Amino acid sequence: MHQKGVEAENVLKQARKVAAQYLGCKEGEIIFTSGGTESNNTAIKGIAFQYQNRGKHIVTTQVEHPAVYDVCKQLEGIGFAVTYLPVDREGRVSVEDVKRALRPDTILVSVMHVNNELGTIQPVEEIGQWLKQYPKVLFHVDAVQGIGKVPLSLHDSGIDLLSVSAHKFYGPRGVGILYKREGLIIHPLMMGGGQEAGVRSGTENLPAIAGMAKAIRVLEELGKDEAGRLQSLNQRLREGIERIAGCIVNTPQQGAAPHIMNLSVPGVKAEVLLHALEERGFLVSTKSACSSKANEPSRVLTAVGIERDCALSSLRISLGRENTREEIEQFLTALEACVETLRSFIKPQTVPDRRK
Repeated sequence: MHQKGVEAENVLKQARKVAAQYLGCKEGEIIFTSGGTESNNTAIKGIAFQYQNRGKHIVTTQVEHPAVYDVCKQLEGIGFAVTYLPVDREGRVSVEDVKRALRPDTILVSVMHVNNELGTIQPVEEIGQWLKQYPKVLFHVDAVQGIGKVPLSLHDSGIDLLSVSAHKFYGPRGVGILYKREGLIIHPLMMGGGQEAGVRSGTENLPAIAGMAKAIRVLEELGKDEAGRLQSLNQRLREGIERIAGCIVNTPQQGAAPHIMNLSVPGVKAEVLLHALEERGFLVSTKSACSSKANEPSRVLTAVGIERDCALSSLRISLGRENTREEIEQFLTALEACVETLRSFIKPQTVPDRRK
């Protein structure tokens, strides 16, 4: 109750206001968390434990981030049933498949907004609108990858819970948001002092939350110009990659986020190409950064139908606020040189079709 405590509380209130205005929701619907993983866990497990007497069936997709996919696998281990919907060759789930998957005991549908490996945008708004006729089926969206890059309306999409992570829009690491629709009750995962309306106990990370609010303000200042700029860079990147012999673009041409490009170089191990590019000053990744150390083909690319050889040779290129057109041209030159060098060590063979 002392002055410094009051000042800290005012910072927290202001940050909550900034976040609510950006997402288009009420301040009381903003729950501060440690990031996307905690937001996803809180949403999915919170619904599962709160409404398990109503039903134990959850619907999600085969291409979710591990912070959703592995949570669902964990729930399966304690008696919940989960339907993992397939996706088409562009990595997009069908609304009709969502409709067919619903059962009388379904309590939750969780579909990501933007896929973190391919960049594919899911039909979240269409799914959410359809689910409105089933008020007992709640809708969670992992919006971590799309925030600040791909527009999404909470109201128009009928979303009950939405996960956000600050580091995806240049805020601090270790802080995020869970939007929880007003009136919705979920089972808290952490008990304690009752912070964040009792949903997420634990002293709030005020410096990080303030930093996230500042990052949101910067996003608002940049407006739509940044998304258009990234799209232009992305298109040039695609054109350049498609001209390089041996390179295959996996990211769909249409309906994809402007900041992600996934490619394969069949016959060349992804990590070898990654380090070759790194030596030339370019940092790219294999699969999701959260699971890139596993020496297995990407679950996401496998679900799309990409052959093992292509999946094992895939790289994800991420574009950001500081990247320039000049850097794209430099990268394409470096990529062509690296691919030409590495492929010269491969025995002549027919380049496989990336699809099964």
